[in-house]
Amino acid sequence: MTEPRILVAEDDLELRELLLSGLRHAGFDAAGVGSGAELLARTASWTPNALIVDVGLPDADGRDVCQALRAAGNPVPVLFLTARDTRADRLAGFGAGGDDYVTKPFDFAEVIARIHALLRRADPPAAPVDDGGLRLDPASHAAHLGESSVTLTPTEFRLLAALAARPAEAVRRRTLIAAAWPEGAIVHDNTLDVYIARLRRKLTTLGAEQVITNVYSVGFTLR
Repeated sequence: MTEPRILVAEDDLELRELLLSGLRHAGFDAAGVGSGAELLARTASWTPNALIVDVGLPDADGRDVCQALRAAGNPVPVLFLTARDTRADRLAGFGAGGDDYVTKPFDFAEVIARIHALLRRADPPAAPVDDGGLRLDPASHAAHLGESSVTLTPTEFRLLAALAARPAEAVRRRTLIAAAWPEGAIVHDNTLDVYIARLRRKLTTLGAEQVITNVYSVGFTLR
């Protein structure tokens, strides 16, 4: 039986090596990276069964990295590691497409148990695909299409990622707001509309074929 592949994104080298050693001892094929950019590059050529991602990566918020993966159609289960333990932080992690959440310091046996639980629920990993389409960079908060790119604000990035993760699907307004703004933020409908209008202009500037359309009484869709 092939050992499940686990990719760990943690910039603390000592902690990363501790995690890798423990995962290998538990029977996993484990590899590690130290940044969000490295994680995205590694998953483009290697197909892990699950990810362990530190929220506080040096080049990007781990939750934005997760959103970039979801926008690219990668459903790999993500377990977040973080020192933040507020309700808002946990909800933000789930809103970004994360599957589970462990706070530091953690019990390693619990991490292993949670990884096993994620793997039981997960589909087999999909092979990485690069179709030359829209790509989101969580480090620079930019959208790329071929050789062209546009810079996004963090909020625009999270909105576009939430839409791109559900292509041709009507995404409800409250789902978009939860993905793009902190828990508890007061966001009016017209505020969301303003950001959607900005994204439409930027997608046009980028030359993207995808357009954001209104779905009456529901929200928006990217198709």
